[in-house]
Amino acid sequence: MNVLDAAYAVLRDAGEPLHYRTLTDRILERDLWHTSGKTPWETINASLSVDIKERDVSSRFQRAAPGIYTLREGFTAQSPHSLAARTAAATRAARAMSFLDAAEQVLRTAEPRGPMHYVEITRQAIDQGLIAPEGLTPATSMSAMIGTDIRRRRSRTEPPRFVRRGGGMVGLAEPAPPGLAAEIEKHNREVRNGLLARLGEGSPEEFEIRVEELLTALGFEEVKRTPLSGDGGVDVRGTLVVGDVVRIRMAVQAKRWKNNVPPSVVQQVRGSLGAHEQGLIITTSDFSPGARAEAARSDASPVALMNGEQLATLLAANEIGVHRAEHELLSLDEAPDASQSED
Repeated sequence: MNVLDAAYAVLRDAGEPLHYRTLTDRILERDLWHTSGKTPWETINASLSVDIKERDVSSRFQRAAPGIYTLREGFTAQSPHSLAARTAAATRAARAMSFLDAAEQVLRTAEPRGPMHYVEITRQAIDQGLIAPEGLTPATSMSAMIGTDIRRRRSRTEPPRFVRRGGGMVGLAEPAPPGLAAEIEKHNREVRNGLLARLGEGSPEEFEIRVEELLTALGFEEVKRTPLSGDGGVDVRGTLVVGDVVRIRMAVQAKRWKNNVPPSVVQQVRGSLGAHEQGLIITTSDFSPGARAEAARSDASPVALMNGEQLATLLAANEIGVHRAEHELLSLDEAPDASQSED
């Protein structure tokens, strides 16, 4: 039984919300799921969080309070052991989970736990119904996405998610041990938080200027801010150019907010799009579940979302509002082998 089915079974029988640590204890006590990991409760919490985030109202689970989960109304009558339930769960997962999330789940729940070849990671992700690739070379796509994620996180000074072990082997990155690396990451996180706070304290015009600078750094051309009044819900317009071949016209709204952006803002941006334009909302806060669901509608013009955390990370990665300082770090050479020395 996989992690989500085990959590479903325990929550269904409990008939009440449970904290993820209690949920993990009951799963292990009933021998519903096996893991050799040292922090199984983190795996349970992460799996449920990803499922809720990616599937929204289609998830079997919902968060009753921070760290506490319950079953969403409407799923309690269906046994997770039935073929129909397993098929439905696999179908929902295949529609929602990204290649990277699937790779992380495969590596985190594998027995024995350790690095795996990217081809095997892809095979297990498909077998478990985590992804439903449409291309003919899903393993190649998986390898490319993992490589891109490693490079992107390195450029943004973010903790790595995966590490390459050579020969096509991929493993999960270990948390940075206490010490210099951890202190550097803590410092960088504080700088990004400070940058986001500064954006919130400035004027709307200053915020739009930063957004304009970021879009240019990300490869947009013909970036132009609209008048502050009467913009019809669009603050910046530009054209995203990919490889001098693909050109995507984007209409961007910048929201310097503290509260979450509601669905009405997504609808407003969509209604302001010109011919062949796509929308993008950038905010210093975050988006409500309803706004994310509205933006993801498949029967409407695309509207992408960038929250405050993503905004600060991209600004820092492109050295907008911050600067990168490089310092030389000395390390001792390995001590000479005394057995090799001559008398």
